[in-house]
Amino acid sequence: MNIKILIPVYNDWKSVSKLVDEINGLSIDPKFQLSVIIINDASNHDRLSEEKKLENIKSFKIINMKKNQGHARCIAVGLKYIFEKEEFDYVIPMDGDGEDRPVEILDLLNNIENSKGNSIVAKRVKRSESLLFKVCYQIHKIITLTFTGKSIKFGNFTCLSKSTIEKMLNEKATWNSFSGALIKVENNLISIPSERGNRYFGPSQMSFYNLIKHSLSIISVFKTTVLIRSAFFIIIYILLIKSNASIITAMPLVLLLIAIYSISNLALRENIEEYKNCLSQIKNIENVK
Repeated sequence: MNIKILIPVYNDWKSVSKLVDEINGLSIDPKFQLSVIIINDASNHDRLSEEKKLENIKSFKIINMKKNQGHARCIAVGLKYIFEKEEFDYVIPMDGDGEDRPVEILDLLNNIENSKGNSIVAKRVKRSESLLFKVCYQIHKIITLTFTGKSIKFGNFTCLSKSTIEKMLNEKATWNSFSGALIKVENNLISIPSERGNRYFGPSQMSFYNLIKHSLSIISVFKTTVLIRSAFFIIIYILLIKSNASIITAMPLVLLLIAIYSISNLALRENIEEYKNCLSQIKNIENVK
């Protein structure tokens, strides 16, 4: 069974190098053949020049993008490239910083036989970040649930079947939000518990601002639901405060309108024609192995 591991990277070559070493060191059932595909998001740091002995990795490619696309779009490019150019059975997208623990690749693979062809997601049950980040992440989940009615407890770390990827390639939201698009196109995802690891090197790049932007990107996938829920809230809230209206009581409405405006702008990133032509943004492909 051919398994493609898809890793987006921007500058953090030291972490990716360590990740690839750990993937190579896994005790994989011989029936699974692992290949690694890295999407280099136009990094401006040189890649580490080192020789690797990758006995347990069948092939290793680096796809270099012409210009920076962003994390979600790199994954989208990788899915399209693999679907159209590679022989595969499943794709495992994962972050390259160590927070998606390579040892849990084994858990994903071990659940394939019982998945009945469904895709598998790694549900985050324990996190290793600071208390502040954990609080911010809870805010992110509350915002997403409030606007969309959907509880999304997974990130990029998944095991995707061919049928799921085909659906995602025809969904314009894939060009904007990986997890949002996945939960939109698939109703029968298999969930397994996952414990977030520690970053290999340096602090997390996910600031509170980026986390809010990430939330709004997911929310923008369900913009119709967002508009209906927002309209309902606005009507109820106005009825509640009409006898005591003031600048202070109007602030929630202002914040909501700002959020709706931001969500609408992010939704404009969902360009299916741009996604269909995204492979033209590949600069070159390095066949490392």
